[in-house]
Amino acid sequence: MKCFIGIDLGSTTTKAVLLDEDGRVLGRGITNSRSNYATATAVAKQEARTDARMTLFRREFDAAVVSGSSDAVMEGLGLAIQMQHFLDQLEDLKQTCRSHMKEGDAGIGDALDEIFQRIAAEAPDMYAPGAARKSDFFRDIAGARLMHIGEEVAKAAGVPFETILNLYDKSIIDVENRPPEGGVRSAFKGALQQVLDGAPEIQVDAAKLDEAVAKALDVELEETYVVGTGYGRVTLPFPKEHIRSEILCHGLGAHVMYPETRTVLDIGGQDTKAIQVDADGIVENFQMNDRCAAGCGRYLGYIADEMNMGLHELGPMAMKATKSVRINSTCTVFAGAELRDRLALGEKREDILAGLHRAIILRAMSIISRSGGISDQFTFTGGVANNQAAVKELKKLIDENYGEMTINIDPASIYTGALGAATFARREGNQ
Repeated sequence: MKCFIGIDLGSTTTKAVLLDEDGRVLGRGITNSRSNYATATAVAKQEARTDARMTLFRREFDAAVVSGSSDAVMEGLGLAIQMQHFLDQLEDLKQTCRSHMKEGDAGIGDALDEIFQRIAAEAPDMYAPGAARKSDFFRDIAGARLMHIGEEVAKAAGVPFETILNLYDKSIIDVENRPPEGGVRSAFKGALQQVLDGAPEIQVDAAKLDEAVAKALDVELEETYVVGTGYGRVTLPFPKEHIRSEILCHGLGAHVMYPETRTVLDIGGQDTKAIQVDADGIVENFQMNDRCAAGCGRYLGYIADEMNMGLHELGPMAMKATKSVRINSTCTVFAGAELRDRLALGEKREDILAGLHRAIILRAMSIISRSGGISDQFTFTGGVANNQAAVKELKKLIDENYGEMTINIDPASIYTGALGAATFARREGNQ
């Protein structure tokens, strides 16, 4: 099967989208960007291929289900495969930490074994259906659990916790730069059987199930053409003719998602883009934030760190506000100081966060205005589009300044740039 891949190498995350010959999305993949951009690209592509296998299986699996919900099986299968990849990397991290130990650190080795054993024991609960995780990235999960468990274990073992942290810091980049081996093939069948064994209410036709598995795993996903874009696109391991600007890719990606789109706002980790497109998704005008990442995802990440919260917790907390505290600066450098001042004055965290979200969107509205304003339909993309407090402020300000507009926000909005790149790849590959 011919496949066309788009890679969006952002400042915080790298995304991949894999299209089939008809332009349908087969798979999506995402990983945290790191200094080794080639590895980030490889991991995102591998994640997209795994997701594509799941899509191919789903297309055939419905016909194999005699009774019960195929949705439950697909959810469980996806989580089981994620858990297996997590456990594989966790074992890799443990062994890599051990490789950095000095001679005579037997106590440290025993403490590491205990820490990683406890983290592994938590995995079934972390990857259970409906479980809430602060992140799907291995580094975030493993680091958070090591911080939570490690100090207690180190104290009980009589070894310095700082030594364990140093071993983790030395090892995590090595592990991140080694993508999990095997992909979906090595985990798929075992995970599927595990899910079916745990759900006796779901009955399947064995012959049709075998056929669905074969079609998912045996189809060759031919990498016909790849196009890269994003903040780090100049470092992508592609020839120059396989690179497109992120403005073009976000404009086209939004058009593919919503063909009537005329104005696109993308708030990513490092920049904010306002883009005007025509009826064919061709960019007519655009504006970007200047000089710094003020009001972008990196800024929100800094605020989350200052408040000792997860990035995903900021929006829900801001939605609890009873008022919006005026924030004078969206500069990341001064954000911490102003935040601490507001807290010292007795302002509530949720009210401060409501003000921060409003300040971010006010800055975005200024960029939109410079690009030519808002035309119906309007599409909001990027990671911040999944922040409900930011969406609330955006809708309010659009209504105040432009009147009623159709605002599109796709659940997969963070993949918009990669989708545009994949669409360019399909066009080039079919010529």
